[in-house]
Amino acid sequence: MTSKADKAIAEFVEQMGLILQAEGLPRIAGHIMGLMIMHEGPFSLSQLAERLKVSRASISTNTRLLEDLEVIVRTAKPGDRQVYFTLSPRPYARMLRGMIRRMRRARDVVESTQVALPEGMTDTHERLQELDEFYEVLIDMFADLIDTWDADRSGLVKQTRNGDRPSA
Repeated sequence: MTSKADKAIAEFVEQMGLILQAEGLPRIAGHIMGLMIMHEGPFSLSQLAERLKVSRASISTNTRLLEDLEVIVRTAKPGDRQVYFTLSPRPYARMLRGMIRRMRRARDVVESTQVALPEGMTDTHERLQELDEFYEVLIDMFADLIDTWDADRSGLVKQTRNGDRPSA
């Protein structure tokens, strides 16, 4: 690989770390994801630790997190006892589906709290109702976004970068 490519990849991996960190995830999780986007893998824990210059413990913790988010999956090589990781198929839609699951759990909490509170707490009920409606809209929007993304990836719908749909 060229020095120019190496620099671009290193910058991408670092920026992915910063992006995920800004979203509340560990920076190293973003580095792992960035590396797997750039290189197909599979990668062992040791390979990830060596490539990213961090401890195996940090890699282990963050690969578990990314597995839970369904961004990466465990895999194996025949005759090799090590665990390997690759980017999940369609990881971005999987991330959104995970967000939907978490928002549904949040709605369940809101709804059970509404039931548990006395009716006289009108202002509180109104704020909880607004929060419930907010989650409902987000869930619907994310579900529509996933459907659009899946259709786009299947070649059923194509959009330009500015959002205009080309005429058929």
